[in-house]
Amino acid sequence: MFSRRVLAATCLLLGACTPGDVEETRLSAVKRAGEIVVLTRNSPTTYYEGSEGPTGFEYDLAHAFAEQLGVKLRMKSVTPFSNILPMLTNGEADFAAAGLSITPQRAELVRFTPHYQTIRQEVVHHARSAAPKDVQGLIKRHIEIVAGTSHVERLEELKRQHPKLSWVAVNNLETEELLQQVQEGLTEITISDSNIYAISRQFNPNLRVAFSLGDPDKLAWAFPLGGDDSLYNEASRFIEKMRGSSEFNNLIERHYGDAQRFNPINIAAFLQKIESVLPRYKPLFVEAALRNALDWRLLAALGYQESYWDPAAVSPTGVRGMMMLTEVTAQHLGISNRLDVHQSVYGGAVYLRTLRERTPARIPEPDRTWMALASYNVGFNHVEDARIITESQGANPDRWNDVKERLPLLAKSAWYTKTRHGYARGYEPVQFVDRIRSYYEVLKKNEEESRARINNDALHLRVPAL
Repeated sequence: MFSRRVLAATCLLLGACTPGDVEETRLSAVKRAGEIVVLTRNSPTTYYEGSEGPTGFEYDLAHAFAEQLGVKLRMKSVTPFSNILPMLTNGEADFAAAGLSITPQRAELVRFTPHYQTIRQEVVHHARSAAPKDVQGLIKRHIEIVAGTSHVERLEELKRQHPKLSWVAVNNLETEELLQQVQEGLTEITISDSNIYAISRQFNPNLRVAFSLGDPDKLAWAFPLGGDDSLYNEASRFIEKMRGSSEFNNLIERHYGDAQRFNPINIAAFLQKIESVLPRYKPLFVEAALRNALDWRLLAALGYQESYWDPAAVSPTGVRGMMMLTEVTAQHLGISNRLDVHQSVYGGAVYLRTLRERTPARIPEPDRTWMALASYNVGFNHVEDARIITESQGANPDRWNDVKERLPLLAKSAWYTKTRHGYARGYEPVQFVDRIRSYYEVLKKNEEESRARINNDALHLRVPAL
């Protein structure tokens, strides 16, 4: 960052640059360096290492901006959170993308782009503890929040009207960790942005929101103050363009769709069955998935959605077994006994693989898998009808987010009478895929935590050589 300021000063002193060159210094310097540096924090809503590489809402949004500029993206994860703005004002990055709320105090230190998301500050407690009804109810309660966040500013404002209000601001934890402590009964109350809470509650079923603290907040990128607006203006135009686009809606769906679909009533039972029932069938799911190039956790999530992992399940419509196969499908797959758990799981894996293979190969993942799952529920031909409707409306038939909006039209006479394969309860496959995706995410998270515990136990069991 220092070199860019030096460049601008040199241009002015030597007269080697035109006024336009000086004005474009920050933007042109980024392009010349071939890299843009962004401060962030490591969390599910911002930036983290997923199974397929870097991901997170802020990462994907910043990556799209970097691609527009034709440069590489370098994310710098900052700990603790309170260091982000000081590092930015010190010139250690081009901007910060860290789920930052626009506040009056912060606006004196940095300048914000137009906002891209609106959230609320939620007062979170454990389901078994008494819920405070309002700010007055927070007095004499033990509250822990992350230092340097907008939650501190909000509580400081409220303290003027409620002098006895108190809290502890911690530097060594993130909001997600405080939510986990509330789940475990180690912290009584915390404050969380609503987007962070939405993701965290998938894995912490005992969390509850008591009330929202004040007016909604707006999230935006933060840039250093200064006379050179070139990079800031470019980012502002990018945000304005992005937030009304289908690309932005797909980012929201990718990162928050599972949280929006989540049902906190069902998840407690699911977590219990992960412990009590899944170990019995996990080897079967793993082997069947391996033979059919599937993720065993996806196959297990499908099995749970179909039968709650009950190999003797039978529906009123005649489908039966762990994977709820129809008689026709079973015959086609060569299955003689749908209630035999091995035949059912292997049959379900083969059927899902076949449906994915039938789905056009040009459709990228994970959309291709979501469409295959929808076909598992409603039939391949009905999904194709929905894709045709999607295309006729000018949307993308190869994008699940677009197709799922049209599937319910198959239950409306104005639409299904125009399709090749007619009526279908098109809202069911949408719900079907949504639930499987939620179960799938929980299974992935559960496996990651189990692996971490095993590694931690192995570390503690090591005995130094004598």
